[in-house]
Amino acid sequence: MKKNSRYRVLLGLVICLSYSSFSQQVVETNEAIELALEYNYGIQIANNNQEIAENNKSVLNSGYLPTVTGNAGATYNLDNTEAQFSNGESTTLNGAESSRYNASINLNYTLFDGLGRYYDYKRLKEEYNLSELQARENIENTITQLLTVYYDVARRSENLKSLKETLYISKDRLVRSEYQFEYGQNTKLDVLNAEVDINNDSINIINARQSLINSKRDLNFVTGNKISQQFEVDTTVTFLLKLNKQELLGQLKENNVTLVQNEKNIAINEFTLKANKSGYLPTIGLIGTYGWNENNNNAASFVAVITNTGLSAGLNLSWNIFDGGGTITRVKNAQINLENQKLQKEQLVLDIERNFNNAWDDYQNKVKIYQVQEENIKTAKNNFLRTQEKFKLGQVTSIEFRQAQLNLLTAELSRNQAKYDAKLAEVFVLQISGQLLNVEL
Repeated sequence: MKKNSRYRVLLGLVICLSYSSFSQQVVETNEAIELALEYNYGIQIANNNQEIAENNKSVLNSGYLPTVTGNAGATYNLDNTEAQFSNGESTTLNGAESSRYNASINLNYTLFDGLGRYYDYKRLKEEYNLSELQARENIENTITQLLTVYYDVARRSENLKSLKETLYISKDRLVRSEYQFEYGQNTKLDVLNAEVDINNDSINIINARQSLINSKRDLNFVTGNKISQQFEVDTTVTFLLKLNKQELLGQLKENNVTLVQNEKNIAINEFTLKANKSGYLPTIGLIGTYGWNENNNNAASFVAVITNTGLSAGLNLSWNIFDGGGTITRVKNAQINLENQKLQKEQLVLDIERNFNNAWDDYQNKVKIYQVQEENIKTAKNNFLRTQEKFKLGQVTSIEFRQAQLNLLTAELSRNQAKYDAKLAEVFVLQISGQLLNVEL
């Protein structure tokens, strides 16, 4: 019918856009996580920082190894010399040549520095352990970000499916209204209302599809852009309903990455304090040199050539009895920093326990809301099917039919939102309790 040409063009656009969803790769959650772990730039940077910390804790950076240096030199002289000897004789030399050569190998080794390097070495090891925890925190945050975007894609995918079903129902209603108008069973107003509803449904689909495309781009960004351009996600959600609150709360104090990092910072500050106290004690060092020297003297000298080779060794002691109060200040500040870390730990425990309890209650509530929404879907479907039958029999108006249709769509969209909200709430519970990397999502 020509009168519906605009509607058919718009509907054709929606159908053409729909073809792009066929035969697309389905990306599972575990696949997306693996891609993120391998290609996410934030995780790669965290891994590089961990390598730096590993290099720093090496014995090569510990101060326990000696230092060995090599020196060499050469000097050439061209002099005009007038020499007066003790026996009264004298001589004058013009352009007298002389040269000196030397080479040596020097060793320096600190035997004792007040245990400063011992505690510095332990501090570097703890800093490496801290870098591992920072990398783990980065991984947990990235996985949480990934799952947030992944479930957003899943939700929008299901919403698009519901909108397409709504459009299909609206198309059927328009066809029915057109036939009824042709046979004089209704008015032109019913046909126009059906066309308006189809246009609105088509626009909703176009907007929903663009939002889905944007969300997929966000997911691809988190995975380092390693997913093919055309893909779908798994919309199946399984809840870990056997989670035990008390068990998770007990694991929280041992596994929460923020708390464990704080404990490492306490250890680092303890070693820093002890290293600073080493400034009160003397430093004892060993030095050794093996050298070679050759002097080629001019004719005015009694000895023409002097060559020396030899080994020398010794001990040195240095004791900074008073350094103007620098060591005292550093020790006091280190003690204050250590106390701050301990206070921060107490605050963190209270804060994280509160966050866990809030997250747990939020999870329980959202699971219940999802279950209620599932029941609401059944009621909305039943109401729609009854209204649809009455509409076919002419017992309800098109406005009442449309309202039942929209009620069903709203129920489906609310159910989709509740489902993924509940799953994300579960993810947050696992993250706070330190179990996110230990369960199968």
